[in-house]
Amino acid sequence: MSPMPSRSLSSSNDFSKGSVAGNILRLALPMTVAQIINVLYSVVDRMYIGRLPDAAGNALTGLGLTFPILSIVTAFANLFGMGGSPLFSIERGRGDYEKAKTILGNTFALLIGTGAVLTAALLLLKKPLLYAFGASNATFPYADGYLTIYLCGSLFVMISLGMNQFINAQGFGRKGMMTVLIGAVANILLDPLFIFVFDMGVQGAALATILSQGLSAAWALSFLRGKKALIRLEWPYLRLKARLVWQIVTLGFSSFVMAITNSIVQVACNSTLQTFGGDLYVGVMTIINSVREVVSTPIQGVTSAAQPVMGFNYGAEEYRRVQSGILFCTLVCVGYTTLVWLLLFLFPEFFIGLFSGEAALREAAVPCMHIYFFGFFMMSLQMAGQSAAVALGRSKQAVFFSLFRKVIIVTPLTLLLPRLFGLGVTGVFLAEPISNFIGGAACYITMLLTIWRELSRRARTRGGTAEQK
Repeated sequence: MSPMPSRSLSSSNDFSKGSVAGNILRLALPMTVAQIINVLYSVVDRMYIGRLPDAAGNALTGLGLTFPILSIVTAFANLFGMGGSPLFSIERGRGDYEKAKTILGNTFALLIGTGAVLTAALLLLKKPLLYAFGASNATFPYADGYLTIYLCGSLFVMISLGMNQFINAQGFGRKGMMTVLIGAVANILLDPLFIFVFDMGVQGAALATILSQGLSAAWALSFLRGKKALIRLEWPYLRLKARLVWQIVTLGFSSFVMAITNSIVQVACNSTLQTFGGDLYVGVMTIINSVREVVSTPIQGVTSAAQPVMGFNYGAEEYRRVQSGILFCTLVCVGYTTLVWLLLFLFPEFFIGLFSGEAALREAAVPCMHIYFFGFFMMSLQMAGQSAAVALGRSKQAVFFSLFRKVIIVTPLTLLLPRLFGLGVTGVFLAEPISNFIGGAACYITMLLTIWRELSRRARTRGGTAEQK
């Protein structure tokens, strides 16, 4: 084992001590706030753009067309950030701080290198991609105007998302919250200035976003380079190690697949809706995706907070505590999503009205929202099951269920159902609840039969060994 870092572990950084639920909540509360604030980057853009004079509908639809490409940027940030941070937590739990530093440095190098290549590639391909994703001549100018500026700052997005995982993994949930709070507040202030005062429209929204993400990235790097971090980002550790890169990519692949498959589903939805319903229903999907981002944020906060706690305890061979973490995560997520499902069913107009004042959009969106969010609680089972798999380094299991729900179930149903029984656009929105029930149940049951059983066996073995000693 490596020597202790410059700051010794306090009780708040040692996840093998105290209540498991308390450790998760202590991280989850600031992380959930941070996730909500992070969602505001894009949600606030849509709220303002949905109220542009004369062309609000086309502008909002055009912005929705960029989602699949923005998801690609997020996917690569998740690939490295959410691949490196669980490994980092496990090594921190084992006390191998030298390896933890190497994981941190290699992750940062991967984010920088991949971000530069990705920016250049997407700028070259953006026009054919947007038309392939369902753009029309009326909506393309808005999509292109937003995307071009956003891509120029995508490196900031990758650094802030990817490196913030390592702030949270060290137990600094509030510092992690500040990473996104600084940028989100800046975005909220800059959006109306650039969009309306400077009359830049969708381009102003994109410029406000990337400048704000630049501030977030700067904060994250300054903390990880500073004296308060338990394990710091140091330049000698940026030299890539092939075996470690493979471990990071393998473990992060489930999060990458989740983001990429979101992109695939969005493309399938937009192109199918364009065929069966035109720009109006592409706009409806933009609103529903916006609502889903907001209401899903607390689940992501809890599952993200549970991962370093479970990973640390797994590395420390505290297997019963890992099981407690899984159980707590499941109960909180299912309870929350059941409540949200009820609210969305009873008050859909309120949520839709946050993003558009156009009567036609609002009228079309209500029945679509009722269908899309039916059985929403089942999605939380998949997130809880995958979170346990990622935290314990079971990358293949996590990847499989990411692919299973989005690629094997949602995408084919999105393309097929509108052509059956005269369902049309209804079939597109029906694909989501069907996938939630099948994918959520399959993922969670598999987790119980594999991960839960293994943890029980290891806990019994460890208990027997302790008694012999």
